[in-house]
This record gives sequence, C-alpha cells and structure tokens, in this order.
Amino acid sequence: MLLCMANNQQTRPGIGELAKDSARGRIGVVMGKVGGRTQIRPIGGGREWDAMPDKVAALSAREELSARLAVKNDNSRVGL
Repeated sequence: MLLCMANNQQTRPGIGELAKDSARGRIGVVMGKVGGRTQIRPIGGGREWDAMPDKVAALSAREELSARLAVKNDNSRVGL
C-alpha cells in the first residue's frame, strides 16, 4: 500500500495521507470526504470509519514514523 507523506504545513490531511481521529484515538489513511464527514481506513486495511472533520488532524513526524514502523513490523511478521 502506498501512503503519502503528510505535509506538516497543513492541519487537515488530504486524501491518501495519514491522519489521527482524536475522538476515537485511532490512526488511519484518509480515503475521502462524504456528507460532511471524513472517511478513514486503518493503515493495515480494513473497514473505514467516519470521523468529524474537526476531530481529524495530521500526524506529527514522530506519530507518522511510529505508525509506518508498526505497519512494516506487522508485514514482516506475516512474511510480506
């Protein structure tokens, strides 16, 4: 899965960028915006969830690195 690096100059992540849903405490990839909500999918794949745009923020450099490393570690466990 190709993920775009977050642009630290903006506070609202765009489609394809990693984002944090502070209401749920989850991190995922922004998939789109529908009906006034932001759709986010877990980094490793799975079912999307809707988040209120004011609760969605770009990750800090440290959070992004940690999330990407978690994906790499998980992939290495399953042989990808």
